Amino acid sequence: MINIRIPATSANLGAGFDALGLAMTFYNYVQMEQSDRIEISSADGAEIPTDETNLIYVSAKDLFEVCGKKLEGLKLIQTNSIPMARGLGSSSACIVAGLVGANTLLGGPLTTDDLVDLAAQIEGHPDNTAPALLGGIVTAVFDGRKVHWVKQEVFTKLKFIALIPDFELKTEKARACLPNEVSHKDAVYNLSRAALFSASLLTGKFENLRTAVHDRLHQPYRMELIPHCREVFDIAYAHGAYGVYISGAGPTIMAIADERNEYFAGKVQFSLDNAGLSCWKAHEFRIDNEGTKVEEQQN
Repeated sequence: MINIRIPATSANLGAGFDALGLAMTFYNYVQMEQSDRIEISSADGAEIPTDETNLIYVSAKDLFEVCGKKLEGLKLIQTNSIPMARGLGSSSACIVAGLVGANTLLGGPLTTDDLVDLAAQIEGHPDNTAPALLGGIVTAVFDGRKVHWVKQEVFTKLKFIALIPDFELKTEKARACLPNEVSHKDAVYNLSRAALFSASLLTGKFENLRTAVHDRLHQPYRMELIPHCREVFDIAYAHGAYGVYISGAGPTIMAIADERNEYFAGKVQFSLDNAGLSCWKAHEFRIDNEGTKVEEQQN
């Protein structure tokens, strides 16, 4: 049996819609081995599909088919720390787990580039799947068949505080609210800020992040689907956040803070509770630079 660790991800990073994403020190775990039947269970009691519709199984089966192999069955034991439908890459974590696990079981016939491409084809875009697989902060372009990506390992004095509410927002609904067309002015607005985000993060000009996370392509529309979203933004900024943005499709809101702002998460949580917003919980993470790992293999 092999043990797989897959990080949560935060996509878009404000202006980098469907292009930027990063991995965080927050993980799902999957135990996997081949079997003559499908055996899927949850180690933590989370409700998951236990048949052939399970996304980890589907992804593993896809990789077997790509390699010309037939998957008779699979034994999976999942530990699902990453909450579903919260904008933290839970579905991407399943896809990546299935692909990396299946590739390991077959002896590693596919390259990292192959896995990045397959994951994006299954998910439809690479902003979550690529950092889940690779770690770090990833800039990716998917042309429909191949992903052109750059991974940058980030060692900064920053922490990322996920403000996770107790309600879901399905990606399908979050995408349906977006306009079909945007103005040339708004496109330029986002392009400049997406470029500024990566450059500022890597060079330590963190004072730029508040401007760099501004967006006109998705956040103004998705804010309307997230109750008290603007109020949560304001609370995070009031306690010294460098930047605040909607993580992925939401509803999680991500705040970026300096590590010297030692009690940032606690202060934000206190303010949320006092504002009657205790349904939001603050969780502190760092950037994961390793990506998905097969931690050990037992014969």
